[in-house]
Amino acid sequence: MTIQFVAMSQYTRQVILYKDEDGYWVVECPSLKGCNSQGKTKQEALSNIKEAIAGYVTALKEDGLLVPEDNFETFLVVV
Repeated sequence: MTIQFVAMSQYTRQVILYKDEDGYWVVECPSLKGCNSQGKTKQEALSNIKEAIAGYVTALKEDGLLVPEDNFETFLVVV
């Protein structure tokens, strides 16, 4: 499942959301390596990733680094 949203920094980022074996919702932002979070509910996980993305982007800017573009595609594959 892929969800798009507009973060506080007004960047649009694609995230991947899935439920792990412990029942938590895990959410990753593939365009920002290592930027992931989790929550007990989908809403909590999405709220947490918004915060993580905002912090990630802020840290990059503070370090004078470029913010990577959101440049990946997702596909459903029938096996």
